[in-house]
Amino acid sequence: MSKLTAPKPTDAELAILRILWERGPSTVRQVHDILAHERQAAYTTALKLLQIMTEKGLVERDERDRTHIYRARLSEEQTQRQLVRDLLDRAFGGSSMKLVMQALATKRASAEELRDIRRAIDGARTENAREVRRDDAND
Repeated sequence: MSKLTAPKPTDAELAILRILWERGPSTVRQVHDILAHERQAAYTTALKLLQIMTEKGLVERDERDRTHIYRARLSEEQTQRQLVRDLLDRAFGGSSMKLVMQALATKRASAEELRDIRRAIDGARTENAREVRRDDAND
């Protein structure tokens, strides 16, 4: 299965992607109406951004009806993983530990978040152990 990839979105493009992830497929008018609550933006700006995002492969446009419907090409999780991979490589030399330590030092995590992080670490440890056993069995 090939990985879907897309260019790194700008801040303005991420704002639109958040709307599409939250709302689902939307028209330019619907995107603009939500954007207008967050920042002053003209309808034509939303339209132009969605056109650029379509060209870049960040969104897909359904042109079957007169009113075009836009949807995010990748899920929120896929996009977040791409952005984290990029940040991990560029800023932390590929070190997950450095990334996590800086994230925890930057913003205090709640007790619930720390429990979730512990579960994720335990799950990753279990998965790594399975992979090692699989590799050993294949040798």
